[in-house]
Amino acid sequence: MPYIQESSYPKPTLFNRNSHFSTIYPSKFKQYPIPNYTREKITTADGDFLNLDWRKQSNKEKLVILFHGLEGDSKRTYLNSCSDYFYERGYSILAWNHRSCGGEMNATCRLYHHGSIDDVDCVVQKALKDDYKEIVLLGYSMGGAIILNYLGAYTIDKRIKCGIIFSAPLSLTSCSDTLKKGFNKVYFKNFERTLVPKFKEKAKQFPGQLNEEMLDKIKSFDEIDEYYTAPLHGYSSKDDYYEKASPLTVIHQIKTPCLIVNAQNDPFLGEKCFPVEMFRQHEFCTFEMPKFGGHCGFPLRNNKYSWAEIRAHQFVESISK
Repeated sequence: MPYIQESSYPKPTLFNRNSHFSTIYPSKFKQYPIPNYTREKITTADGDFLNLDWRKQSNKEKLVILFHGLEGDSKRTYLNSCSDYFYERGYSILAWNHRSCGGEMNATCRLYHHGSIDDVDCVVQKALKDDYKEIVLLGYSMGGAIILNYLGAYTIDKRIKCGIIFSAPLSLTSCSDTLKKGFNKVYFKNFERTLVPKFKEKAKQFPGQLNEEMLDKIKSFDEIDEYYTAPLHGYSSKDDYYEKASPLTVIHQIKTPCLIVNAQNDPFLGEKCFPVEMFRQHEFCTFEMPKFGGHCGFPLRNNKYSWAEIRAHQFVESISK
C-alpha cells in the first residue's frame, strides 16, 4: 500500500489552517453529544479491570473498537463523532478506557502507556469471543500508536480487518522533544494537570512504590517517563521506553491493512513521525500526510463530523471490496 502524496483532506477555513487552533478548538470547544453507551467492566490477566463502553447493533456483523489518546477517555469529542458516524452506518461500537481513565482509578500498581498492548489484546479477545465477524481498530494519538504496536507484535486474527490511525506519535523521542518547544509546552502542561494527581493517588495506593520526591519537580515528559512510566511498566529508563514503545520499531512487521494519517502541521509530532520512505515500500500500511489538520482535529466546513471519521469509513469500505 502506498504513501498518498495528495491527501483528500480539503483545505480548511483560515482559522483552522493554524495548527494550534485546529488542535485546541475541536478538543476544548466543539460541542458534540456523548453517545448513549452501556458500560461493561472486564478483568485483565493481572487482576485489574478495564471499562468498556458499548453501542450494539442487533447483529454482530461489524464492530469498530475506538482507542482514545493520552489522558483521554471513551467520551472525547473526536470519539463521539466517530462513534456516531460508524454506528449510523451499521457498525457496533466499543469505546474502551485505558487503565485509570474513564472516571475510575485502576487497581494495580501500573497505569497505561504507548506499549500497553496486553490490554489491547484483552479488549480484542473480548470482542472476538462475542463473535463479531469483522473488527476495525481505530485510534487517535497514543491510541493509534498502541494499535500499531499491537498489530506489529501479535499474531492477528483474520477477523481484524484493519487498523486506522490518526495523529500517531510514531517516534516517542521525537514527540517528547517537540513538546518542549515554544507554544507546544502548553500541551504538556495540560497533560501534567491530570497525570501528576494520578501518580499521587497511586503513591497513596502503593506506599513506597513510586518516586514521591519527584512528583513536584516534573517539568517535561522526560521526568514523567524516567521516574514513572518506565519503572512502573518494566522499562529500564525513559530512553528504553521511548525506543521499545515507539511504533517505528514494529511497523515493518505489520501484516494487517492500515491507514496512518499524520497532519504536517501537527504540533505534537516531530520529524521522525513522518517516515515517508518507509511507507513507500510497505505492503500493508498506507500513509497519508495532509498539509493541515492539527492534532486529532481535521475539522470540516459546515459539518458536524470531522474528516477523520469520513476518511476512516472510506478506507474500511475500500478494503472490503
